[in-house]
Amino acid sequence: MPESDYIGRFAPSPSGELHFGSLIAALGSYLQARASHGSWLVRIEDIDPPREVPGAASTILRQLEHYGLHWDGDIVWQSQRHNAYREALNHLQREGMSYFCTCTRARIQSLGGIYDGHCRTLNHGPTNAAVRLAQHHPVLHFDDKLRGRITADEKLAREDFIIHRRDGLFAYNLAVVVDDHFQGVTEIVRGADLIEPTVRQISLYRQFGWPVPGYIHLPLALNAQGNKLSKQNHAPALPDGDPRPVIIRALQFLNQDVTNEWQDLRIDALLQKAVANWALCRVPEAADANTAFSNGSR
Repeated sequence: MPESDYIGRFAPSPSGELHFGSLIAALGSYLQARASHGSWLVRIEDIDPPREVPGAASTILRQLEHYGLHWDGDIVWQSQRHNAYREALNHLQREGMSYFCTCTRARIQSLGGIYDGHCRTLNHGPTNAAVRLAQHHPVLHFDDKLRGRITADEKLAREDFIIHRRDGLFAYNLAVVVDDHFQGVTEIVRGADLIEPTVRQISLYRQFGWPVPGYIHLPLALNAQGNKLSKQNHAPALPDGDPRPVIIRALQFLNQDVTNEWQDLRIDALLQKAVANWALCRVPEAADANTAFSNGSR
């Protein structure tokens, strides 16, 4: 049972099955939470139906259980949290911290990809418009527990970014901040591909007046071409067979001290050993393509 106030989480989107890169994020967040004697939560980020694969959410949960990564408490489904996101949007609107924007993607691309605040004072209505945050608390840097001080691109950090899309869907940055605050998450452990949006999320915490969690961004697993393993790059799904060799490979990827005897342990005992020996200081900031995961037997 959790013995501390630490709360971590793993929050996959149901756009496909978990792959080795997903396992790195899940395992790293799990080990950090358990080594901190805290809770480890799971949230399904199903707020973008066009990107979701039918049945993927249940498959992800089955994969986590198969690999011994058992979560605490109830699963939060973002598709059931629309009222909370709407309330957050209404709060920002009442406080004058957001506005409607009708600018097209083509216009923003013509500016170099960074929005210029064109609609901030035009008082557009909601018809055919996105909602942007009026950026009052830009975050130019933050401290990562693994990587130290990370400095943001200043133009990106000062941009009025979208928090509700023109198509009616809630933006990722808004939903993730609202839900992490709702769940009391104290530290976010995730892949390094999410470093860039971190400054936007911290700025939202500040605009809401909420405490900001800590951050750890883990190295990304790469394929043989040096590209990030991802669903978009058709990364192979985690094998359905013996989970222990894959867990051991993931621990080695995270540069943890693994002994030969661990290979004969049951999955629960193996993970207990991994928790007891977890050393964040050993985790590398980056990995090379030689550590890529290859498709094993299913």
